[in-house]
Amino acid sequence: MDIFEKFKTDKGNLGQYQKEAHGYFSFPKLEGEIGSRMKFRGKEVLNWSLNNYCGLANHPEVREADAAATAQYGLAYPMGARMMSGQTSMHEELEKQLASFTGKQDAFLLNFGYQGMISIIDAVCGRHDIIVYDAEAHACILDGVRLHMGKRFVFLHNDMDSLRKQLSHATALAEKTGGGILVITEGVFGMAGDLGKLDEVVALKKAFDFRLLVDDAHGFGTMGATGAGAGEHFGVQDQIDMYFGTFAKAMAGIGAFIASSEEVCDFLRYNMRSQTFAKSLPMAMVIGLLKRLELIRTQPQLREQLWTVVNALQAGLKAQNFDLGVTNSPVTPVYLSGSVPEGTNVVMDLRENYNIFCSIVVYPVIPKGQLLLRLIPTAIHTLEDVEYTIQAFSAVRANLEAGKYANSKFAQIQ
Repeated sequence: MDIFEKFKTDKGNLGQYQKEAHGYFSFPKLEGEIGSRMKFRGKEVLNWSLNNYCGLANHPEVREADAAATAQYGLAYPMGARMMSGQTSMHEELEKQLASFTGKQDAFLLNFGYQGMISIIDAVCGRHDIIVYDAEAHACILDGVRLHMGKRFVFLHNDMDSLRKQLSHATALAEKTGGGILVITEGVFGMAGDLGKLDEVVALKKAFDFRLLVDDAHGFGTMGATGAGAGEHFGVQDQIDMYFGTFAKAMAGIGAFIASSEEVCDFLRYNMRSQTFAKSLPMAMVIGLLKRLELIRTQPQLREQLWTVVNALQAGLKAQNFDLGVTNSPVTPVYLSGSVPEGTNVVMDLRENYNIFCSIVVYPVIPKGQLLLRLIPTAIHTLEDVEYTIQAFSAVRANLEAGKYANSKFAQIQ
């Protein structure tokens, strides 16, 4: 059989909705200057789907640094992978500053967060090693774990009794294989917004011998007294053995990094296949990231403004009896009850009649009968944006509870 033949009938879990969803619910085009208001299908919308926590995407100093670096170096330099011909003093400087900011000895730049995490797991864990990971870990962690040739155990989300149980299993197995144990969790879980219980996880090191890898994509730049992340927030950054952060959230850039001891980072430099066989980050991005990191370090008002918006949005929604789950981070999930068709009509009503753009998550990602509207507040949103959104959400919820979205499309997509 032709291997492509199956594509005619099996489009995949998400692809099965491609015909109806493409361009609106999936692969939507947000156009114009990055900001709290952008164009969607030719109409201005209030945008709550920005990975731009600290408002750096269009910060004038960032734009100036990006433009100047691009003018000087273009987008091609340096050529080749860093191990071969793509190494520069600026790449080393960014690593040095990231290590200092996160309280680690060293750091190693990664071209992309997703492939970087997969490659870290692949490089660190041999077939005799055991991985213990949180059940709600990000897809990049799950994909890295799936590639692992050795044993893996999953613990219930943020459940320390479950983690202790799985560590007991892993310890017994490690005694037989002669391998080590790597625990993987997140600083901020990007869907529900809750924090990983990092203080409780590291406390288990007193009873078990393991190393800890923390994915802090949503915590880096937003959490902690200086923005150094969830580890700083809990006061346990020094006990996180490998700290992973991305540039795609608070830094409004691209790429990622892993911060750890000099020994670990040196090992990864020479053993991470995703970096050994991939072109180095462009110089223009590296210089732009240095400016972004400088602003996060020296302008705490950016993070303070973010939290002003976060607190106003979350408190306002809770005052109207919206269910925000267990979030204690900027990630703001709003849970509603309804079917998948009702959920699509909720989104259409928000976009077409209230000019609000946000993301929706439905079954099978979350349980049947539940809808999740995910808002990402940023430092460039205003309190007026917050007030308007709460009013719109209240009106839409009333429509949902009255059954107005149940039987047909509430708004017609042209």
